[in-house]
Amino acid sequence: MTTSLTTFSLSYSSTDYLLALPMLLLTVFALGILMIDLMLPQQWKRVNAITALIGVAFSSVAVVKLHLVYHAAEKQGIAIATFTGFMGSLVVDRFAIYFFYLFLMGAGIAILMSMRYLEIEHESHGEFYALMLLSVVGMMCMAAGYDIVLIFIGLELMAISTYVLVGFLRRDKRSNEAALKYLLLGAFSSGIFAYGLSLFYGLTGSTNLGQIAQKLQEVIATRPNDPVVIFALLTTTTGLLFKIAAVPFHQWAPDAYEGAPTSITGFMSVAVKSAAWAMLLRIFLFGLYPLRSMYVPLLIFVAIATMTGGNLAAITQDNLKRLLAYSSIAHVGYMLLGLIASDGQTNSTGIMAIMIYLLVYTFMNLGAFAVITSLRRRNIIGDTVDDIAGLYFKAPTEAILMLIFLLSLAGIPPLAGFWGKYFIFLALIQTGHYALAAIGVLYSVVGLYYYMRIANSMLMRQPIDAEPVHTRPAMRLALTITAAGTVVIGLFPNFFINVTNWSLGLVQGTQHMAGMLR
Repeated sequence: MTTSLTTFSLSYSSTDYLLALPMLLLTVFALGILMIDLMLPQQWKRVNAITALIGVAFSSVAVVKLHLVYHAAEKQGIAIATFTGFMGSLVVDRFAIYFFYLFLMGAGIAILMSMRYLEIEHESHGEFYALMLLSVVGMMCMAAGYDIVLIFIGLELMAISTYVLVGFLRRDKRSNEAALKYLLLGAFSSGIFAYGLSLFYGLTGSTNLGQIAQKLQEVIATRPNDPVVIFALLTTTTGLLFKIAAVPFHQWAPDAYEGAPTSITGFMSVAVKSAAWAMLLRIFLFGLYPLRSMYVPLLIFVAIATMTGGNLAAITQDNLKRLLAYSSIAHVGYMLLGLIASDGQTNSTGIMAIMIYLLVYTFMNLGAFAVITSLRRRNIIGDTVDDIAGLYFKAPTEAILMLIFLLSLAGIPPLAGFWGKYFIFLALIQTGHYALAAIGVLYSVVGLYYYMRIANSMLMRQPIDAEPVHTRPAMRLALTITAAGTVVIGLFPNFFINVTNWSLGLVQGTQHMAGMLR
């Protein structure tokens, strides 16, 4: 295995396929589900979900194998080992491995949430789980891609799979409308993103992020205010900000979240968002790092607008899925503060904060959507504030778990969400961004208000309907995993902080990259 980002073979080897093994296994299982589904009677459709879970487990084992190989390389004295494959376009490093775990965990929990939900909706089809696995393949390409062509292919594989999943409830007009809006806006943003990347290719003559960074350093040294560079940066940034649902490119999120199957809404809010962040960090910290002085002022404006728009819009929502959609937008604003506060050289606390934020957000947000999914019954959609009214009197366990998830989303200690916000604000203070830290704290208080509005409905109001809430074993397992993650990370954060720091090996290696650029 090679350990350089710039040295690679022009022929494929078994090593290349070993690096891609997690993706290959997911692809095989996705295709297998499509074939098995043709032979299954309606009452056995749950086998598709079990097969998908097995595929996630096999892929996880492959990631663990890569992790062990990586650890063995480090023991041999390679401080920051980086394994590249497929002519340098695929990079398996600590950063990629960390996100692989996040994607697989999010997919596994979402599959558990979907089993009973799809039966109630009469949409228990194998292609649902196949598309979910294929979307994870795209996410892995986005996290491990070191070539803009591979990154874009991964983005489109994830996006197309997600478009179909959002509109999977074919008899639901909300689902159809959400999928169409998401498709049109997503295609438009992808076109802008591809145009920006093509400009960078024209400027640098390369699609490799490392080579793009080196060439850009030379370009801005001779032409510091080149309008083509500025335009390329603006179009690329626009595409990236759309994918993470930052204001003003967030319009798709509330509609897509509301119309999608609730389990897919949860999956989008964590796994899809994590993939978008992995892509954004790869491009900004490695390919476009020389342009940091240009994009940071833009990100400051976007971060403030995102926190403002997300929090204020969430206050007025009566639909739980739309409320959590705007909440998700607000959380993007907090994470953007982490990117602003980290220069990749003298201070990486902000990047570490983003990584741990994505970890804890996976547990607490998926947990909240799992509770909402469990509210779906035969004649009750279960996604409004009224539907959750009096939940404590009908299902006290689910109500208490929902309260835990809401308090964690608000950043209340000693739950996991506290640590995400803590390290964001710590990075801002360390780098002298006191005003941004103050704004972030202020909006955290606003977030607490609308989260407690949901809690008040659960605990203080009487139920509007007498229909009992029955939680099946798969959903109980999903709730147990998410609740355990939310509480354990909050109470015992050191292990998870160390894992996050380990994953930053290549990000901290930006110091080395910046030195090479100079």
